[in-house]
Amino acid sequence: MRLLLQFSALIDALNEKIGVICNWLVLLACVVSAGNAMVRYAYDTSSNAWLEVQWYMFAVIVMFGASYTLKRNEHVRVDLFYMTLSRRGQLWIDILGTLIFLLPTCAILAWLSWPFFIQSFNVNEHSSNAGGLLRWPIKLVLPVGFALVALQGLSELIKRVAFLNGHAVDSLEAHYERPTQ
Repeated sequence: MRLLLQFSALIDALNEKIGVICNWLVLLACVVSAGNAMVRYAYDTSSNAWLEVQWYMFAVIVMFGASYTLKRNEHVRVDLFYMTLSRRGQLWIDILGTLIFLLPTCAILAWLSWPFFIQSFNVNEHSSNAGGLLRWPIKLVLPVGFALVALQGLSELIKRVAFLNGHAVDSLEAHYERPTQ
């Protein structure tokens, strides 16, 4: 179990670093968006490349930020029964949800999006917009993003099983908090 927990810690560290990058990308996307708007209105000019950079950053934020969100236990969940369960019951729901829904879905989506990227890469696909960017790098974000979520799901699974078996797991010491409405 110790080896699995070390593997889980490596995944957590990777997704923590990716989360920091995504947080900075949010700021950068806002700056690029504001700069684009100011240039468009002040100088009556625009750049398709800068517009596409904004979209690409947003795609990276969503696809890579999902694994960071899962790591921090801040993802959306159906809260109807979860809060009424004991801590062990909540962990079992997390384990079953990960095994039945999260991991298979991520594996299927990563598998299905890989040929989408490969086709784009093989033809060196570019945007059809004048001055647009290459398309294949952003298409790689799909399978990589789903793989990162699957890896983080595996990490969460390891931590929950370890916790149920009596191992101390720091990230599970904090309980899930119901969102305020």
